[in-house]
Amino acid sequence: MIDNMSLQEMQTYRGRHEVPSDFDEFWQAELDRLPELPNYRLVEQDFALPSATCYELWFDGTNGGQVFAKCIFPKTDKKVPVLFYFHGYQGQSPDWTESLKFVAAGYGVVYMDVRGQAGRSVDHGQFDGMTVKGQVIRGALEGPHKLFYKDIYLDVYQLVNIIAAQEFVDDSTLVSYGASQGGALALVAAALNPKITKTASIYPFLSDFKRILELGDNSEPYNELFRYFKFSDPFHETEHDFLANLSYIDIKNLAHRITCPVAFVVGLEDEICSPSTQFAIYNRLPCQKEMKILPEYGHEALNVKVNDYIYDFIFGSRIIRR
Repeated sequence: MIDNMSLQEMQTYRGRHEVPSDFDEFWQAELDRLPELPNYRLVEQDFALPSATCYELWFDGTNGGQVFAKCIFPKTDKKVPVLFYFHGYQGQSPDWTESLKFVAAGYGVVYMDVRGQAGRSVDHGQFDGMTVKGQVIRGALEGPHKLFYKDIYLDVYQLVNIIAAQEFVDDSTLVSYGASQGGALALVAAALNPKITKTASIYPFLSDFKRILELGDNSEPYNELFRYFKFSDPFHETEHDFLANLSYIDIKNLAHRITCPVAFVVGLEDEICSPSTQFAIYNRLPCQKEMKILPEYGHEALNVKVNDYIYDFIFGSRIIRR
């Protein structure tokens, strides 16, 4: 499936549905229910690295979740700026050593495992309805307060607060970054937590669900939507309520809350997260922003010039991309 919308149309496309009228009130109420800081443990690891100190972080998430993150900080007497990196759907945080290129720039790095996926974070939530496959639709018929991703978004918010509260962290320079699900969560971090000062998002997931259905995007991350309708509601009698509830975790609906600078990368051959659904996010961003368009790329590894571009954006370096 290739997006059937022209690039010209995408330049102004803002998505199929508008933001719910109580959207900001919903999220503010969810944030207000949280403690100032959750219960957490930051445990130093002895990895014999001469230039970095590593910690395992565990904290209490909402709905009974236990959230794990790897934290790596350069050894220095100065307060350390921090990069929050988020992984793709169904995955887990990268190996510890993958962070060292960021530590070399003087930044700490925090890698959160999304609950219930391949990493060490634990999901203890209980949900009605279909749970045979997929976390996107979990809770979608019970109401926005029951959405599984609502709790993931709150995990992201609390993670930022925990790290910002550490005495060795420079809380004036906190950056979020990721691709696919990670690109979505990087935007969530900035939308929900104003402590984030810069965001880099590569082909973000979780946007414009009605458009996904229209396009017939039956790829692995989104096929749970189609499984729900095919096996539970073939007449689409619940579609209105289903999509209305999902709208509270729709990334395009969070875009208006982001005030920090954003770097955005989209591949026009993306068959997983359709380009038009990504433009629906970008076109709603009210902040300083820049989009890099890759006409020949899909939802794949971006190993030529893109990583250097993101590195320059985040760290203010001037790596020549020849």
